[in-house]
This record gives sequence, C-alpha cells and structure tokens, in this order.
Amino acid sequence: MENTVWDYSDNTPVIDSLAEKMAERSVIDPSLYSKYDVKRGLRDIDGRGVLTGLTDISTIKQNKLVDGKLVPCEGELYYRGYNVNDIIDGITKDNRFGFEEVVYLLLFGEMPTRDELKNFKSLLIQYRTLPQNFVRDVILKAPSEDMMNSIARSVLTLFCYDKNPNDTSLNNVLRQSIQLISVFPMLTVYGYHAYNHYLRDNSLYIHLPEPSMSTAEVILSLLRPDRKYTDLEAKVLDMALILHMEHGGGNNSTFTTHVVTSSGTDTYSAIAAALSSLKGPKHGGANVKVYEMFEDMKKNLTDWDDDEQIEGYLEKLLDKQAFDRKGLIYGMGHAVYTISDPRQKILKGAVRQLADAEGYSKEFKLYERVERLAPEVIGKKRKIYKGVASNVDFYSGLLYSMLNIPCELYTPLFATARIAGWSAHRLEELVNTGKIIRPAYMSISNPREYTSLADR
Repeated sequence: MENTVWDYSDNTPVIDSLAEKMAERSVIDPSLYSKYDVKRGLRDIDGRGVLTGLTDISTIKQNKLVDGKLVPCEGELYYRGYNVNDIIDGITKDNRFGFEEVVYLLLFGEMPTRDELKNFKSLLIQYRTLPQNFVRDVILKAPSEDMMNSIARSVLTLFCYDKNPNDTSLNNVLRQSIQLISVFPMLTVYGYHAYNHYLRDNSLYIHLPEPSMSTAEVILSLLRPDRKYTDLEAKVLDMALILHMEHGGGNNSTFTTHVVTSSGTDTYSAIAAALSSLKGPKHGGANVKVYEMFEDMKKNLTDWDDDEQIEGYLEKLLDKQAFDRKGLIYGMGHAVYTISDPRQKILKGAVRQLADAEGYSKEFKLYERVERLAPEVIGKKRKIYKGVASNVDFYSGLLYSMLNIPCELYTPLFATARIAGWSAHRLEELVNTGKIIRPAYMSISNPREYTSLADR
C-alpha cells in the first residue's frame, strides 16, 4: 500500500525562522513561578500534587504520619479500598485470570459474586466484536506506524457507528465504556498487524477472538500467527494488565479524562483525549524508553556482571553522553512514590518467574543490578528532594519482550488496561460534579499600544 505523506520540505527554512521567533517570544522567566507561587505541573517542589478533585476509585499511599509529621513509606495502591497486593494474591492463589473481575470492581465499586462475574464476562464477550467491515475500511485502509494514533483514530471513528454517540446519560456511557473495554485488544492488535503488513511488508493475519478467552489470552492469540501461548505467559500478562489499569485520579491521562468529561463531550472524544495523553513518553511511553535504554546498554557493556562498568554507563546517561542524551535513567523515579512503587514489586516477581522459564535469567539479573545501582548514581549526580526507586515501567518492557510482543505495542497495552480506569473516572465525573474544570492561569503580559500595519 502506498504511504502518501504531506511534502513540506520546501517550506522548512521559513518554518525554522518562524519557530525561532516564536520561541524567543514565548519564554517565561522561571523565577516568576516562585514569585507568584505557581505550581509547575500542578506539583509542589517536594513532588506532592495540588489537590484538584476527589475520587473513590483508587488510593495511592506513599506517606505515613509519624509523631505528627508525614514521612515517606513503602508505596501502597488500593482499588476501591482493596489493596492491590491482596487482589493479586487472591487471583494467583486461585490460579485464574482476574482482569475482568477487577474491571467490574473499578466500574461498580464492589467485588463481584460468582454469578455477577459470570454475567459480566458474558457481557464483555457479547460486546467483543467490531462493526461489519470496520477492520477493512478503517484499520487496514489507513495503517500508521504509530499504534497510539491508530487506536485513537479507531476510537473516534466508532463514534460514527454508535446510534447514540452524544448521549451522556449514565446508562449510555456505561454501555459505551464496556464496549470499548471489550474491543480495545482488537483495535490494538489489528492496528499493529496493518502496520506490520502494509508498512513493513510482512504477512497479514487477522484472527477472531475466542469467546472462552480472557482478555490476556485474546491479546496473545490475536497477536501470534499460530495463536499459541503458555498458561504462564497469559497469567503474567493478566497480572500486568491489572497493575496498569488504574492509578488514582491525578495521573496525566486520567486527569485528562476528568477535564474533557467535565465539558460534556462524548465518550469517544474523552477516551481519544486520554489516549493522546498516554501516548507521551513522559507517561505511557516510558516502558518503551526503558526497553530501548537497556538494548543500548547491552551493546555498550562488555560484562553485564561488572558493577563499575554499569555505573559508568549510568553516569553517561545522566551526563547526556549515552542513549538518547536526555540525561535520564528511564524507569527510575516516580511523581508520587519515593520508597517503592507497589506495582513494580508485584510485577518484578512475576517477571523473574517468566525469565527463568523462558531463558532470560541473564537479562533479568542485569535489570536487577541497574535497579540497585541507579539510585546511588542519581544521588551522587543530582540534587533531589525525594527518594528514587524503580517504577512499574522498569520491568514491564522486559516482560513484553519475553512475551514476543513488539515494542510498538508496549504503550497500547498500557492503554488496553488503563481504559478500565478511564471509564470508571469518566462515570464518576458525570455522577458527581456537573461543573466544567477550568483552572486559573496568571497573565504576565504588559499592556501594549497598537500600531497600524503601515507604521510597524
């Protein structure tokens, strides 16, 4: 398939000149943020977020009260009051898939009974179908090398196939949410297959999901040519989906969902906006950066067991002399957690188990070494106001690579999980506020006299 793009090369010098002028005129004196007590990124200097809303969907704990003072503690994450560790432990002990059960919990606020879970799974299966010819007419006819763009476009196009797309009643939005949760694995994997075939000239295969499969099994079966996967692979992916599906109301994409929902817009536009937010490398794209960083690291290390050599590479990262030269060690640090990210601690155990089973023990040990050494290197090179620990993205890239999931799908898989949280927050916003979210910005412009065009 011919891939036609806009040709703008002739105007490059003009655009470059205009961009330089724009940049010069757009700079704001950084000291003004302190002068007017403006919270850059809606965060205090110690990393605490500015309180902008209330939610009953999930809770993040990173501090505890000791002698009347808040001090950092091991991170904890709760879904509707349930500790995520307990949820994962219960599902693991029963040796079953849990994503669908936790989706129910986030949407309806309670753990389902056996009958409720059975009926909810049946509903998800009924909705796990796309409109007739949608794959051919929408996904295959306009392949994109950016999977997040492909999914967002598909979501926006589904608006045209909905009989009541603009109806924001709770019943209708709940129906739309469940449908989107159901078809996200298909939008994600089919988008990749279109890209892999038309833009990379590989074979095209489109499988249909089996009704009896869990969401994790659907993803692996749709992705692989032979549809085969091990039970361990599917169970570990199921765990990863649960850990990624929700993380408080303050993360960028979920906050975007609240903001856009508050304007009264439709479900498809709200989810497309959340996808656009998650696409950024500072949010959902972080696991891709971690994986690419380690691939570069492995090329530059002669001994993966040499701490001194690894420290040298990490120092080069911080000094903008290695990898993408951005001065970052990806997968280290979090906007909220300082001591530990509870999701990372859970995922690490599962990744270790899969690494031993799939022959990736050497790679896993390298990740462990970097996890141990990076905070020390960062502490030496940077002035930091809080602790630094590995986050959930640190091991997720390794997990996906062991599952033979292409790098292009790392962030889309995040979205396939997080749509459950986005949907719950959209419904919560519709139920509770009724007010448009409109934060204040302080203008620092000075009055200027208008001059006619002839006199400029």
